[in-house]
Amino acid sequence: MYFEKPGPENTDAVIEIIVRELSARGLSHVVVAGTGGDSALKLMPRLPAGVKMVVVSHNYGFHEEGKVPFEPAAREKITAAGHAVLTATRATRNLNRAISSKMGGYSETEIINATLRMFGQGMKVCPEIAAMAADAGLIPFGDVIAAAGTGRGWDTAIVIRANSSNRYFDQKVREVLCKPRNY
Repeated sequence: MYFEKPGPENTDAVIEIIVRELSARGLSHVVVAGTGGDSALKLMPRLPAGVKMVVVSHNYGFHEEGKVPFEPAAREKITAAGHAVLTATRATRNLNRAISSKMGGYSETEIINATLRMFGQGMKVCPEIAAMAADAGLIPFGDVIAAAGTGRGWDTAIVIRANSSNRYFDQKVREVLCKPRNY
């Protein structure tokens, strides 16, 4: 499915696609990007029985020094339901970004990110959060659904064979379930 525009207005449709595809494919894990937890809380009651969700949030200090934008109440509800919230440094946002921001220029990581963003912001984030969740041992090294978006909410979902960040290029995007056409 292609959405005309990116953004949170696509979240409900992405949730429908995730729920349908988890059941149709017999997958037991979904990894989603979460800035505050609203979209994950909307998905949670719709998940098929036995499906585990990992919500990957921004690291502490991402926007403001010492703070994380993920809502504590959302984290509590998600973890109380047996799912996980992973707060960690983005797999493709590390010292290379710090160096290029401070000293100018660019890094190989930023080239990879820019190339993936040619397909949309969510297409950059989905493999990244899959690698992060695999790094933390929260999802299998195998097929999962990953969802992310442009800003808040979700507008992209893929089936990806997840792998750890040190094997980032061994990940395989099996299918693009939905994404914005115009971004």
